[in-house]
Amino acid sequence: MRIHFLQHESFEAPGAIELWTSQHHLETTYTRFYLNETLPENTDGFDYLIIMGGPQSPATTKHECSYFNASEEVAFIKKAIEHDKYVLGICLGAQLIGEALGAKYDHSPNREIGVFDILLTQDAMSDPIFSTFPNKFPAGHWHGDMPGLTEQSEILAHSEGCPRQIVKYSPKVYGFQCHFEFTSESIELMIRSCSSELQQYERLPYIESAEKLREHNYVPMNKLLYTFLDNIYSNYKSNTS
Repeated sequence: MRIHFLQHESFEAPGAIELWTSQHHLETTYTRFYLNETLPENTDGFDYLIIMGGPQSPATTKHECSYFNASEEVAFIKKAIEHDKYVLGICLGAQLIGEALGAKYDHSPNREIGVFDILLTQDAMSDPIFSTFPNKFPAGHWHGDMPGLTEQSEILAHSEGCPRQIVKYSPKVYGFQCHFEFTSESIELMIRSCSSELQQYERLPYIESAEKLREHNYVPMNKLLYTFLDNIYSNYKSNTS
């Protein structure tokens, strides 16, 4: 399995996903927009497209962020889905998947920064991957928006602060508003780069301090992420053998 990452910022790193790809000796390639790298010419060079988060939204313009071209990225994601690739979007990435499928992103009822429980829905009980997960478990959060929904999509998990935490668009396409990939190292990058948000929103109900963010053990959520990725990988191997 060849994995291609779309990475919007150095501090919104693949984290535990990168550890998983290394453990499985998988080929990984990157488009790092913050370094002004361009999208691949086509989707032939990868099997799994993973779109990372960022402080942008699908409505962010080139004037606001010179290296972020939402319409171009959305068109590329749409092409990957049409070419039957596996696709995972995280945070902003999940919102861009929704946009690629014609579902406009929305503002979350609450901004969330920290580690808070997410709860599986009834639809998750019939999902081949998430039906094996605990009904409630902690996940990382750093967002103010959430992905749009198509007629076919299913909400697999929600939190107290946000009704759309895990969205299944198809058996090969998932969107995570939450962050399973956070590690102690990657959360430190987020804290250093986005400390102004912690100060700006500190009085809101679902905002944790930098000190609290550093105290969390991210290993349990990483293990759940690995369960998800292992299932995707097994599915890929069974369909290509």
